[in-house]
Amino acid sequence: MTSSSLPVREPAAPLLDVRDLSTDVLTIAGPRRILDRVSFSVASGEVLALVGESGSGKSMAMQAIMGLIAPPALVAEGTIAFEGRDLLACSQRAMRAIRGSRIGMVFQEPMSALNPLLAVGDQIAETLVAHRGLGWAAARAESVRLLDLARVADARRVAGLRPHHLSGGMRQRVVIAAAIACKPALLIADEPTTALDATVQAEIMLLLGQLRREVGCAILLISHDMGLVASFAERAAVMLRGRIVESGPTAALMANPQSPYTRTLIAAGLPAAPATARRAIPAPDPATPAALEVRDLTVTFPVGGKRVPWGRSQHLFAVDGVGLSLAQGETLAVVGESGSGKTTLARAILGLTPIADGGVWIAGADLRDRPAEARSRIQYVFQDPQASLDPQFRAWRSVVEPLVLQGETRRDVLRRKAEALLVEVGLDASHLDRLPHELSGGQRQRLGIARALATRPRILIADEAVSALDATTRLQVLQLFQDLQAAQGLSYLFITHDLAVVARIAHRVAVMRFGRIVEIGPVDRVLADPQHPYTRALVASGAGRTAETVPVPGTARHRTGPAGYTMAWRYRTCGEGHRVLET
Repeated sequence: MTSSSLPVREPAAPLLDVRDLSTDVLTIAGPRRILDRVSFSVASGEVLALVGESGSGKSMAMQAIMGLIAPPALVAEGTIAFEGRDLLACSQRAMRAIRGSRIGMVFQEPMSALNPLLAVGDQIAETLVAHRGLGWAAARAESVRLLDLARVADARRVAGLRPHHLSGGMRQRVVIAAAIACKPALLIADEPTTALDATVQAEIMLLLGQLRREVGCAILLISHDMGLVASFAERAAVMLRGRIVESGPTAALMANPQSPYTRTLIAAGLPAAPATARRAIPAPDPATPAALEVRDLTVTFPVGGKRVPWGRSQHLFAVDGVGLSLAQGETLAVVGESGSGKTTLARAILGLTPIADGGVWIAGADLRDRPAEARSRIQYVFQDPQASLDPQFRAWRSVVEPLVLQGETRRDVLRRKAEALLVEVGLDASHLDRLPHELSGGQRQRLGIARALATRPRILIADEAVSALDATTRLQVLQLFQDLQAAQGLSYLFITHDLAVVARIAHRVAVMRFGRIVEIGPVDRVLADPQHPYTRALVASGAGRTAETVPVPGTARHRTGPAGYTMAWRYRTCGEGHRVLET
């Protein structure tokens, strides 16, 4: 039999087929095109990555597939076929059924997908009741099984907790469990690891790969991280300004990119050694007065269980006797994995979380004695810009909200200041009148940074401020932080899980684990010669290894005990300004 006489098998129809999709946003000046004739397909069981920088149109494509585009945005032309069904012709009721049962969604920011008032197990159970017809008892039991499938430790206990009790990585596992509850044919993962620390990122992507095999679903991965795409996706489509500029097998695309933009993305995504990635930043004079002092700071939360003999309830020490200082014009990075206490420390410094023991001094003023005066010197850049922006405020109104609270009411003055602030963070006047949902995740974060800068504070707490940005935008924003520091003498408390960010922007770094600072010192010294086992694990993980390959011997958990009992931790000195917790 010759090759010409062999039977020809028709290729299977793709699970998802997007053809010539175009979307517009209606503005006062007329329609503005966001997606321009975008086409791609996903086969059953395949992983396709849709990759590009902030504002490239990735999330808009996802919203169109999910039927979530709402005025003033609209689908102008094109088709979206899923399992042979035209999604653009489906009613809202039909789309709700498809979203719950056939297409699962993992969001970039898990808190935006979870009800803060409801136990996470009940939230998964709601999906099972609505789409699989289970009774509540069966649905709750199944939710525990799904959490266990998502590698949530102690799944039965976690099912009864609310989202704010969980770390970022744990919340993302809950969202994944909910997304696979109905065994979808397609799982859309929109930047699923962007805001997570390095070791948890690796764990989440490993989990998605395992679930893909166990559940048998295809995955549409939306990302700006070419390193992540290279390690996870079989095919990739690169987007720029609403168009696909290159697509093909990931290995071929990475080895021989044809588009200049693809080459730029790949270059931006290559890991660099911290020592070479860092730009020299002059360190402040050691005699410079402290802008911020934290002494023996302790934050506790009550936990259930047995009371101690003298009748006092047990507490978990989320921040456990932390002491640090921040000089004027200095950047101190606080680094650690999800749940280490970084954000709780920041909230306590701002007075947003009650302090059980210790204190905070801002420019010599005790936060407890003069809270209003002290807080006027400090601003916050949130990790989740979506949650921190009023959905009804135009961009310019969000940016100048602090100025309005200070008494400025002249609209023309406010708009001029808003435009100047937007330009500072890499946006422009065309963004002034957009609502938060009309901006990409990266653009929303830059909007949050502009708002934090509006009052020209002396101290800025940046909580994962660049974690949601693509590689090139991240560098631009870090450069902005450095330029502002040089010009205005700002002090930064930079909370992050990214050691490359630490190496580039910080003078000193404090490593946190289980509520304690385990190592603190100059960045170059700590990253080049880490002394604590956990710091060594973090540095190794940041260099491309996962947590499973970096054992951390002799570690404990968050301390529990009666409130009011503060530990006096002992540190040994390893060099000038370099201290390590004794284990």
